[in-house]
Amino acid sequence: MAAKQLKNIFLSASVPLPERNPKYYETADIIAIRDAVIALATVVLPMHRIVWGGHPSITPLIYYVMQKLNVNIQDHVRLYQSLFFADKFPEDNNQFQNIVFTENIGDVHSSVMHMRKRMFSENNLVAGIFIGGMEGVEVEFRMLRDFHPNALLLPIASTGAATKIVYETMFPNELKNERLVKDYGYMSVFQKFLLDKL
Repeated sequence: MAAKQLKNIFLSASVPLPERNPKYYETADIIAIRDAVIALATVVLPMHRIVWGGHPSITPLIYYVMQKLNVNIQDHVRLYQSLFFADKFPEDNNQFQNIVFTENIGDVHSSVMHMRKRMFSENNLVAGIFIGGMEGVEVEFRMLRDFHPNALLLPIASTGAATKIVYETMFPNELKNERLVKDYGYMSVFQKFLLDKL
């Protein structure tokens, strides 16, 4: 499939850290977060492109799926990284050809916000998938809604953490579905709520 036909799907995800805000860690289902990211990459990468800011808990999972798919799909991933974290990049970054490095603005908050603004302004995003995560998931949910008001929004609440908060407090009631809260069969969830709607 030619790169120009690929649809861009934004992924906001991370495994919450216990030393950060406990409201994220306490409800996080770490196995579900990993399963959901692997399922998303497995169903999306053969046909579309995933765009994400390379959280070190997520990038290795996407690379794992790329290896298992055993096809050259470098065009199907676009990884954003802020140079603020240049000394902490995960080794798996080296496996991706399409990395966009964004400027170090001098402090973590400004640098990450700059990276997010570039992710949302440089890509025509048709959907946003939210999995687990911390405060960044909440910020990115709002930003995606502002930058791409017609994008399909899919918070996988069963993964807990920030995504559960997003689902309960920011996701429109008319879009809520029990499967997003209780269904751990992520391949079929993404088929029904994402791929079938693209």
